[in-house]
Amino acid sequence: MEQIAIVSDIHGNMTAWDAVLEDIRKRGITRIFCLGDLVGKGPDSISAVDRVRENCEVIVRGNWDELVAKRQPGPHFEWHAESLGEERLSYLAALPFSYHFRLSGRRIRLVHASSTSVYHRVQPWDSLEERMGMFGAISESSSEEMDAGEPDVVAYGDVHNAYLQYLNGKLLFNVGSVGNPLDLPQASYCILEGTSEEQAELETGAPSEPLPFNVQFVRVPYDIEAEVSKALQSSAPNMDLYINEIRTGVYRGLQGK
Repeated sequence: MEQIAIVSDIHGNMTAWDAVLEDIRKRGITRIFCLGDLVGKGPDSISAVDRVRENCEVIVRGNWDELVAKRQPGPHFEWHAESLGEERLSYLAALPFSYHFRLSGRRIRLVHASSTSVYHRVQPWDSLEERMGMFGAISESSSEEMDAGEPDVVAYGDVHNAYLQYLNGKLLFNVGSVGNPLDLPQASYCILEGTSEEQAELETGAPSEPLPFNVQFVRVPYDIEAEVSKALQSSAPNMDLYINEIRTGVYRGLQGK
């Protein structure tokens, strides 16, 4: 079966990203798809952008990528924009909103946050209607993606909280975050296992025929205190909030509650 690593939300944490890349390599996986938010909150947006570009076959645009690329006012975004330089900012701005492909006869959609916007957050406890909206029409699409049909599977990032749900016969899952997990303090990613469209057609005569399919969640421990040291040596803004999040896995807005 083909294996594809799905990663998201590196957020400038190269210590976590290097650990995840090493785990992916040890498993012999050569295809990596990224669901966005390469940059901020951590200190090393430059290396994160460069290493994602080097290693990921597919990359979709995250909300932080968009906000930094357009130099949104505020220290969170302006500092990272200045450090990245114009070429990387242009690259981030040009990233696609979504990506569609088939695996084991299933139509799979990849987005960062939702099917309507990189800013529209969908949590696992939201209403069924809200979660089913992930399978609806997307706001930015190429003609190829529009012809892909309604997906059977949607994978996304953004909320930094890994989970999987079956909803009315469809599969929705969040891969969590590599660099800023907000469920437990270990880097998170997923592995999709299935049969490619070409191989499915060879085996069954029909690329849309359902075949065995698997989603595996992986947690990778990494040296958090080494990343804390990098953050403390950086001039990036709000490193105290970032450090608390990577140490505890608790969102900054909930710290102390």
